[in-house]
Amino acid sequence: MPFPSFLPEPTDADPRSAPPLRWGILGTGVIAGDFVRALHAHTRQEVVAVGSRDATRAASFAEAHGIPTAHESYDRLLADGMVDAVYVATPMSEHAANARDCIDAGKAVLVEKSFTRTADEARYVRSHARERGVFVMEAMKTVYLPHMQVLRRLLADGVLGAVDTVQASYGGVVPFEPRSRLFDPALGGGVLLDVGVYPLSFAYSVLGPFDRVQASGTLAPTGVDDGMSAVLDARAGGRAVVSASWRSSLPARAAVHGADATVTFGEPFHNAAALILSSHDARTLSFADLRRPGRQGLCHQANAMAGYIAEGRTESPIHSLDDSVAVMDVLDRLRHSVGASFDDEATPPEPTPPEHRPAAPTAPATNAP
Repeated sequence: MPFPSFLPEPTDADPRSAPPLRWGILGTGVIAGDFVRALHAHTRQEVVAVGSRDATRAASFAEAHGIPTAHESYDRLLADGMVDAVYVATPMSEHAANARDCIDAGKAVLVEKSFTRTADEARYVRSHARERGVFVMEAMKTVYLPHMQVLRRLLADGVLGAVDTVQASYGGVVPFEPRSRLFDPALGGGVLLDVGVYPLSFAYSVLGPFDRVQASGTLAPTGVDDGMSAVLDARAGGRAVVSASWRSSLPARAAVHGADATVTFGEPFHNAAALILSSHDARTLSFADLRRPGRQGLCHQANAMAGYIAEGRTESPIHSLDDSVAVMDVLDRLRHSVGASFDDEATPPEPTPPEHRPAAPTAPATNAP
């Protein structure tokens, strides 16, 4: 295909385009605060409640972020009739059980990445969501950013030609701390689930499913992975080279190399970043929408989810539950290849006793006006 004279525009760059949902925040960690700030600053979404197992933490979080209601338990949050959708911001070890309880309460769910600890847990959440007809989406923010919207258009239009290689990496030096959730296997620790999911999900979004995976890596003293590099062969052709590390400062870069052109992203590629399209004869075109840098880019995924719900969907059309399961499958394979595994990872989450579940609403929650 001839090199274009201009780049396509993002399909949905305005994070205020979707009608508002009334959000509840499940968990009060750092990412939960970043998510709320992004919604307040850049969207029409409304954060109406927060829930924590610690009443003091819930109250402090609500006061810090101007949230009207603080609940002293997750159950009370899920029983709140003012909440349409829940953002799950707990450690990976809790994602499957938290998502299940949200589904049982009839609440739409945005689950922070990685979607779960394991592919088995992801399959459990997928089947439960589809069985109940409740909207569930992984908070893989990168998929929804404007520069990724441009990349999808370039790929769909065939501008790059046949894709041969995708490269992506992300890393930084993280001192070992056995009590940290990052290094604690009981909390779903490990570099792959924390940051390695970004390069892997990026590669999957370009190439689709992978058949062959070759990986090497290192383990922290607690047995979780803390460094990994892999070559993955895509079923449809092409390959990915991905790396993640807490032992070195790997650049957060990504590139897609095709037969006709190459796309490279500025750092960090998983947040708002510049995109450069280059021809083999050194012609270039660039795109950059950096108005919502860093974690403020979390606004796009919430806006997308609100729009999908307004359309009557129960999954994201560009990162479905099947996609989340497929990525978790590869994360399992990569972890096992480097010698990391969870003692109970073959065990699905225990059902919540009925007396502790919030009552399901008698009618679907509606979008806030």
